[in-house]
Amino acid sequence: MSLSFAIAIALVPAWAYLLGTAVAAAGFAPRRLPIPPEWPPISVLKPLHGAEPGLYGNLRSFVEQDYPTVQIVLGANDAKDGALPVAEALIRDMPAADIALVVGAPIRGSNRKVANLENMLAGARHDILVISDSDMRVDRRYLGAVTAPLHDLSVGLVTCLYEGVSTGGIWSDLGALQINFGFLPSALVAAALGIGRGCFGATIALRRETLHRIGGFAPLRDELADDQRIGQAVRSLGLAVVLSRYLVEARVSESSFAELWRHELRWARTVRTITPTGFAGSVLTHAVAIAALGAVATGFGLTASTFLVISVLLRWATAGVVARALGFAANRLWLLPVRDTLSFAVFVTSFFGRAVFWRDQLFHVEPSGRMSVDGDRAP
Repeated sequence: MSLSFAIAIALVPAWAYLLGTAVAAAGFAPRRLPIPPEWPPISVLKPLHGAEPGLYGNLRSFVEQDYPTVQIVLGANDAKDGALPVAEALIRDMPAADIALVVGAPIRGSNRKVANLENMLAGARHDILVISDSDMRVDRRYLGAVTAPLHDLSVGLVTCLYEGVSTGGIWSDLGALQINFGFLPSALVAAALGIGRGCFGATIALRRETLHRIGGFAPLRDELADDQRIGQAVRSLGLAVVLSRYLVEARVSESSFAELWRHELRWARTVRTITPTGFAGSVLTHAVAIAALGAVATGFGLTASTFLVISVLLRWATAGVVARALGFAANRLWLLPVRDTLSFAVFVTSFFGRAVFWRDQLFHVEPSGRMSVDGDRAP
């Protein structure tokens, strides 16, 4: 069998995947969002860590909802956390809003976000809980849309995918491209095929009683993939995990290549820990990298070079379809070859080691997904 034929065999499923991303995005394209039949009070839990760019606007978007009764619970592990002045400014600026601030409670386990949520839960007064990461931003329809499915008692949890919105700079642009044209299309393909089992920190909406039945946050204290574990635990109760059609905005702020690399390597190793076989198979999502390696291996022979051109053009074309279907800005698609090279480098590197940097600290991740502190603070 010739090398060119072997490359073609590898590329056919990779090209099929690219076409599948366009089809899945078109099928998922935002439609009319559900309207809840009732409007029970909601407590929104927002764990904080640091004064990230756009934090005030992110938090305010969760306060300014077209929903009758909303409590916002903000929490930080450290009384010196840089996010606290932003949270206090929001409370001052919106005195009529129901905003609680929980600070400096005990930390249990290695996962500081889970420890934060565990401490915050005592301050949440309502039975419908919405948990969302601090770098997310939404419009006024959000709470009604994501909690509507919970009125069906067979539904245990609602989660959301998210669009990456760069806060500016080349590293943030590359980070947003990975979300919009790497992670998100793959999640949509998995959902369209009925194999998507994701649960995402962009949104976790559930009833307090459901959280209590899975043991609360305590079982997640040392888990790296805490969001995914919540989804698995809810499914184990025989309840459905619903993927909402509401797309949250994730504000991407990467100040350097090193910061971008650490974040993406952590995400890759998290996915590898959760689904090792599926992650290995995701090599087929790297059509341009496969074609480029094939071209190099053949000394840029005519056939392999043609495959590379086809792969790049197909990548651009399908990314354009995804952008139009989901309403993304497509002005940075010229960066896709750089983005794909970086994504493939992260993919390969993720197989070499289990250490991850998270919130400026080094952790070791066991094959089970449990993590432990494994060193000093990151440089």
